[in-house]
Amino acid sequence: MSHPRRAARRRRPLLLLVTVLVLVAGAGTAAWRLLSPSGTDDDRAVAVDAFLDAWESGDAEAAGRATDHPADATARIAALAKDLPGTRFELHRGALDGDAYDLRVTLRLKGGDRFTYTSSAPFTRAGDRWQVRWSPAVIHPRLTDGSKLAVADGTRRAKILAADGTSLGGLAPALVGTPGSSGLQYRYDRQLAGRSSDSVAIVGTSTGRTLATLHTPSGTGGRAVRTTLDIPTQKAAEEALRDLSKNAAIVAIRPSTGEILAAADNPPSGENRSLRGRYPPGSDFKVVTAAALISGGMSTSTPTPCPKYVNVNGQSFENQDLFELPAGATFADDFAHSCNTGIIAQRNRLTPSTLTETAKAFGIGPTWDVGAVTFDGSVPVANSANDQAAAMIGQGRVQASPLVMASVAATVKDGTFRQPVLVPAAVKKRAQAPAKLAPAVAGQLRTLMRAVVTEGSGKALRGMTGEPGAKTGTAEYGTDTPPRTHAWFIGYRGDLAFAVLIEDGGSGGKDAGPVAAAFLDGIKG
Repeated sequence: MSHPRRAARRRRPLLLLVTVLVLVAGAGTAAWRLLSPSGTDDDRAVAVDAFLDAWESGDAEAAGRATDHPADATARIAALAKDLPGTRFELHRGALDGDAYDLRVTLRLKGGDRFTYTSSAPFTRAGDRWQVRWSPAVIHPRLTDGSKLAVADGTRRAKILAADGTSLGGLAPALVGTPGSSGLQYRYDRQLAGRSSDSVAIVGTSTGRTLATLHTPSGTGGRAVRTTLDIPTQKAAEEALRDLSKNAAIVAIRPSTGEILAAADNPPSGENRSLRGRYPPGSDFKVVTAAALISGGMSTSTPTPCPKYVNVNGQSFENQDLFELPAGATFADDFAHSCNTGIIAQRNRLTPSTLTETAKAFGIGPTWDVGAVTFDGSVPVANSANDQAAAMIGQGRVQASPLVMASVAATVKDGTFRQPVLVPAAVKKRAQAPAKLAPAVAGQLRTLMRAVVTEGSGKALRGMTGEPGAKTGTAEYGTDTPPRTHAWFIGYRGDLAFAVLIEDGGSGGKDAGPVAAAFLDGIKG
């Protein structure tokens, strides 16, 4: 007998919950038979409709009462709310087929997918009452007592790639971050995730093992994010930090393009210090100071005495370990051995804003568009002679990240500031340096940085091929007496510039230098 009301009406949606999985499917494909509007109701159709109405509305107990096994049916219908989160059921009764009615079941899945299959609702008579003859197969014809329907987010999340298009895998975890939480995974979450949808499968009730995939999502997969990271360079950076017990970072840049080749952090999955850290750069900042002094008339051969101490308005500045250089020391000697006192003594050659303006030629001042969150450095205008003296040696209010200091080295090597880039496709406009390094100034800076390696505190790179240049830095921080220090080492070799930072790491030459050497050794060839 037919039941035109049931066939004609639109059913109320039931919001249900999902569990597990990802797979592909084929649901029932039997031809669908809707009832003719001219049919008439009978008690069997009414009984099946009562069951379907209760199931679709989420009233598991009422659905159970419409069957010959109320407890089992109630438990199964109720469990759908846990097994299929976010899914809506639409149920329609079709033609009478022997002692059962055909059913059409449509699941409306997250992301807009629909999955439709056919089932059947057999009926039986108990006294003068018709009931649905219950089994799990009523929900889906392939279900048994030992299996259930389940869904899982079928989104095909894309990967973060290296410059060559291969997956970074487990490299650069602090930079890559976690989906929806941190790093590039957070910044590019929507692009990587694509359009969410669900897969539907039959899984074992006790094992959770997939027994059959019924539906594969049609959701759009995510789009990969390609970075400029070079896998051999990134691996060498991570390996160089591996045995350190201190927080640390290495950044490497290609001076000719500004591409970021490596951004490694220690601990690997900790804070992203390489791009976002804020630290006093210490004597590494003397590269900028030297550019300012050379632009003001000094040269590598300018006599520059280096005593143990220099006094600025009652404040004493000193060299690390209280060293001094012999009489006749030049500016090149002071730079090579990282003499604080000799450089601070040249402060009258500068105005309060000279370092701020000179830093702009190294890209410090404008906001960078790298494709990731970065700290782009800060060199405030000096507010006193003491503030300026501290700034000349990278102390006081001067701050930089390892990325910024690697870029300083890259600017010296290339002669031109090229804003670092990590995700080229996301960069709308690179920052431009409002001031330029004069070629003669850049040339003298390269001479100074080469002398750091051949004659001074950068001896860790001495003997390496490629004529590397470097600058060591030991940056004081905190209020301890004597002050604690971060260890810095920046430099370049060939078309590669880098910065090494070790928090609370001691001395730039002694402690950060060997790490820099290990990094460069790791990428030979």
